[in-house]
Amino acid sequence: MLNYRDGLASMPCYDTSEQDWHIKVNANESNIGLPPLVEERVMTRLSRIAFARYPNEEYDLLCEQIGAAYGYRQENVIIGNGSSEIIEKVFYAFGGDDTHKIVYPMPSFSMYGIYAAAANAAGVPVPLKDGYTLDADMFIQTVNQNSASLAVICNPNNPTGQLMTTAEIEYIAKEISCAFLIDEAYAEFSEHSVFQLLKKYPHMMIARTFSKAYALASCRVGYMLAHRDVIDMIAKTYMPYHMNVPSLVTADTVFQMRSEFEPQIRMICEERERMQEKYKALDAVTVYPSHTNFILIHYPHAEALNKEFIKYGIGVRSFGKMPRLENTLRISIGRTDENDAVYRVMKVFVEGNP
Repeated sequence: MLNYRDGLASMPCYDTSEQDWHIKVNANESNIGLPPLVEERVMTRLSRIAFARYPNEEYDLLCEQIGAAYGYRQENVIIGNGSSEIIEKVFYAFGGDDTHKIVYPMPSFSMYGIYAAAANAAGVPVPLKDGYTLDADMFIQTVNQNSASLAVICNPNNPTGQLMTTAEIEYIAKEISCAFLIDEAYAEFSEHSVFQLLKKYPHMMIARTFSKAYALASCRVGYMLAHRDVIDMIAKTYMPYHMNVPSLVTADTVFQMRSEFEPQIRMICEERERMQEKYKALDAVTVYPSHTNFILIHYPHAEALNKEFIKYGIGVRSFGKMPRLENTLRISIGRTDENDAVYRVMKVFVEGNP
C-alpha cells in the first residue's frame, strides 16, 4: 500500500475540466484576446527566443519593468505561474503547522482554503456580511485573537465582486502586525489599487495577474510586490527556473504595451454596468455590485437556470449548494453579442418561472 502524506486524500481538488462551450463565460477570462499590435509584437519576440537556454535575463527584465512602473526596484518583485502560484507560495512561507493561522474572508477565492491545507496551516475563514461586504473590525479581531501568521483579502473579491476602499485596507493594515496579502487579480477593472500603502506598511504584499485584464490566462504569469526581505523569503519556496521563457517574453511585451488594453478594459467595464442593469430588471434576480469582469447574481432557481444555459452551450459558474453561495451564478463579461445571448436565455427562463 502506498504511504501518502497525512491529509492528502481528504483535500479537495480544483476542477479545471471543461467542455466545448458555444459561449464561455465561466472562468473570468478575456473573450477579446490580445490587441492586434500587441499580438504582432509578441509573435515577433517569440520567434527570436533561444529555446535551448534556461530562463535568466527574461525574468530579471520583467521584474525590473514591473518594479519601475510602481516606483520600486527589481528586488521588490517576484513572478509566478499566475498570481495563484504566488499565493500558494506565500501560504507555504507563512504556514508549516496548525499553530500558523491564515485568515481570509469567506466566500472568496476558493483556493485559499486549499492552499492553507497544503501548507499544513490552519485556515480561519471570516464570514462576509449580508450583501457580501467584509466587517473590517471582525476581520481584525479574528486575526489578532488567533495570532495569525498571515491575513489575506481579495480586492475586488472573487466571486462576489465587492471592493474595499484604500482607507478600509489601511485601517486593517494598521491594526494587525502579521503578514498581510492583498490579492488584486481584478484591480484593473476597478481602477483601484493599494500599492501606495506598501512603503508605509512593510508587512503588506500585493499580488496581481496577467490572466484577466491582459488576456494571458494561457501563459500563467502573475507578480507580487513587497519589501525586499519578504521577497527574499518567498523566493526560497520556488524551484530554480520556475518560469518559462515564452511566458516571460509574452508578459514583458504585454506589460510594455499595457496602454493598448485600456479600450478593452473600458469596454468590459461598460458592458458590466450595462448587464447589471439588465439583470436587475428581471424578477427574483438579485445582482450584487461588481468592480470586476464578472457579475454575481442570486436566483431561487439558479441550478435549473444553469441547466438551461448548458442546453444552449453557455458556460457560467454555478456554485450549487456551496455555503454562503447557494443559488448563485457568476457570469463573466464577454463580448457584447455574447452578453446579449446570455441575457436572452436568462430572460426567457425567468419570465417562464415566476
